[in-house]
Amino acid sequence: MQGGNHLRSIVVVGGGTAGWMTAAALSQAVRANCSITLIESDEIGTVGVGEATIPPIHTFNQTLGIDENEFLKATKGTFKLGIQFQGWGTQDTRYFHPFGTYGRAFDMVPLHQFWLEARARGEAPPLDELCMAWAAASRGRFTPPVADPRSVLSTFDYAYHFDAGLYARFLRSYAEARGVTRIEGRIADTTLNGETGFVSHVTLQDGRRFDGDLFIDCSGFRGLLIEDALKTGYQDWTHWLPCDRAMAVPCTRTGDFTPYTRSTARAAGWQWRIPLQHRTGNGYVYCSNFISDDEAATTLLANLDGEALADPKPLRFVTGRRNLFWNRNVVAIGLSGGFMEPLESTSIHLIQAGISKLLALFPDAGFDPLVTDEYNRLAIAEYERIRDFIILHYKLTQRTDTELWRYCGAMDVPDTVGWKIEHFRRHGRLVQREADLFGPPSWLAVHIGQGNDPQGLDPLLALRGDPQPGYLGKLQAALAKAAETMPLHDAYVAEHCLAD
Repeated sequence: MQGGNHLRSIVVVGGGTAGWMTAAALSQAVRANCSITLIESDEIGTVGVGEATIPPIHTFNQTLGIDENEFLKATKGTFKLGIQFQGWGTQDTRYFHPFGTYGRAFDMVPLHQFWLEARARGEAPPLDELCMAWAAASRGRFTPPVADPRSVLSTFDYAYHFDAGLYARFLRSYAEARGVTRIEGRIADTTLNGETGFVSHVTLQDGRRFDGDLFIDCSGFRGLLIEDALKTGYQDWTHWLPCDRAMAVPCTRTGDFTPYTRSTARAAGWQWRIPLQHRTGNGYVYCSNFISDDEAATTLLANLDGEALADPKPLRFVTGRRNLFWNRNVVAIGLSGGFMEPLESTSIHLIQAGISKLLALFPDAGFDPLVTDEYNRLAIAEYERIRDFIILHYKLTQRTDTELWRYCGAMDVPDTVGWKIEHFRRHGRLVQREADLFGPPSWLAVHIGQGNDPQGLDPLLALRGDPQPGYLGKLQAALAKAAETMPLHDAYVAEHCLAD
């Protein structure tokens, strides 16, 4: 039954990636039946370091009807098959977190249990060699996966590296073509309704006033509406994720660009490397208790592939989340809702997830608390599960060479992390909870890559034996052979989505 209590006006406060992703998705969803106004100021910069993504970004772009090649041309993007971690377990450790699975399930006991048993006999290839994503990435190759489940070329997934500023510009054009009105200006004041406590309107410095039924706060760390106006409160997770600053700098691209992100552990944090078509993005995420800003900048500049194209850009943050993501008639999306350090490239995903939940639980003008409570329950669960996965990387370090790594290895962790660590440590089991964005292959990569070696195996393994003798070696060979049939990554980009 159609009601007459639907929203008539939505105001998005802030632009950047979060604002324009939100405006684009809303404009596609509500069509022309609800006005959408986005307020941003060119004087206010954006963080602009979220240039790596994870596979769910496909769903967002496809829902908007965006052509992949056109999007990559516009954002000077490349493809991403996973993340390579260097120096996280020990200083000499390297491992790959793949998008996709390790081989294909061939028995009721998971593949990695057979691998663990074979490794104990000294007969197992490296775990990385059993996933299609690394077989391709390590050879600098890329092509989209095939649909045929019988092929090993169906067992991987991919995401993108792209210029976040260009993505916001791309989505701005999309949104404006669908009726979104952009207002240039800075907000000077937020007015609350005296009876409901809802945001009634915002007023710009020049006196213009904008009323709205629903307000989306995309104002970044400040949280102009969700925090400054509504005093929602913030949960600080620094005791589990101690890095609180970053330096970011682009450099010239040298040689072929890799189809994966790289994360290299440093003395007081870690460095990212994100290859784009026109440049390479770099940054050092670090803990200010253990290194100065100047030292961090010096370390970053000393470890670039090419010539720096700018001075390092400093960024300060507190990893954590608002107590509520949806408070009254304000929904916080992006950095206004919380900050998850970029170790697993979840920043843009969390924007997407916030938008998806808003569309799934879209309100009418009555703002039923049942709806807002469910939104917050889901959003909090997702944030905390992602938090747990990132904590895993720090907790499982075996490094004791610097203060940061000694602190991380000894720190207490949430029960939701310790429970998973113990299940794997005792029996090699990968257990899941509701809202786990990162599935068993992701957790397996970190457990094995950082040396959480199981004390025992799944008891069922001993009762089943090896149903396919020599399977691991055959799988490794099949993946390598399939990877060699793929085009080189730079050649694929040049043919399909090279920027003008």
